[in-house]
Amino acid sequence: MQVTLGRTGLTVNKNGFGALPIQRVSEEYAGMLLKKAFHAGITFFDTARSYSDSEKKIGLALSDVRGQIIIATKTPSTTVEGFWKDLETSLSLLRTDHIDIYQFHNPAFCPKPGDGTGLYEAMLTAREQGKIRFIGLTNHRLHVAEEAVRSGLYDTLQFPFCYLATEKELALVELCKKENVGFISMKGLSGGLITSGAAAYAWQAQFDNTLPIWGVQREAELDEFIGYMTEPPAMTEEIKAMIERDRKELSGSFCRSCGYCMPCPVGIQINQCARMSQLIRRSPSAGWLDEQGQAMMMKIEECLHCNQCSSKCPYELDTPALLQQNLADYKEILAGRTKV
Repeated sequence: MQVTLGRTGLTVNKNGFGALPIQRVSEEYAGMLLKKAFHAGITFFDTARSYSDSEKKIGLALSDVRGQIIIATKTPSTTVEGFWKDLETSLSLLRTDHIDIYQFHNPAFCPKPGDGTGLYEAMLTAREQGKIRFIGLTNHRLHVAEEAVRSGLYDTLQFPFCYLATEKELALVELCKKENVGFISMKGLSGGLITSGAAAYAWQAQFDNTLPIWGVQREAELDEFIGYMTEPPAMTEEIKAMIERDRKELSGSFCRSCGYCMPCPVGIQINQCARMSQLIRRSPSAGWLDEQGQAMMMKIEECLHCNQCSSKCPYELDTPALLQQNLADYKEILAGRTKV
């Protein structure tokens, strides 16, 4: 199955490689994953300047097939000086003379010409110099994403999209289709809360203008999605029922683990702790109930209620309240008063 990213005309297999997780593995292992993905037919690779050594690993593994792949990366910079530093660093690490899609990485606003920041003008200059081909934006804020799509300034949008999507998020995908903006789906497994790759894949397949990028860290994960390329899972009644159960269980105020609330001034691992109730019931619990897991959760008791996390949450969650709810639930599980 192929997908074309809107006005870019870039057509790739509807199976992108999300390269955030490869920062957690060795160069050798990351190289093996990247090469295996390419040889299996995956040609879209998404990374970011913020993903520590992810760009370097892609450059080491895939520079010899650069002309056969599409690379998207990102800059989190809010200054023109930082933009150019990030771009030159990315080009060097990726071992390339151009980036196919260069994206603003989750800005709090939609950069536009004449807004006083000079950021969008820098994008235009980089494109004129041949250092980038297309201009994109990633976000977790619906209003920023909608503004970017309607502006006509962006070739692609990267936004969280999975079968837990709201009607507003579904409408955003349709808006991208209408405006001929390529839509890159991130967090197709909702940060690990969705545990069925088959269900996630079958659901994404319903949208002909979306490109899901799967975060890959283990060979088994890669093998699963490679397998779906030749034998795509059908939207069976069983999968529909699973999706409906998940939507009922996970609808409402749940943490997407985007991490933009971090860092916490007292060191709480917010993007794990604020969704522990779901994690512990949807994955093997032993890893969350060991001494390390307990220490991580008990850190919540040091919360200052400063609300810095809430102010930075793109989903406007009451994060301190979520933390307290998850801690109370966790303590009950430890005490054996509820079943895992």
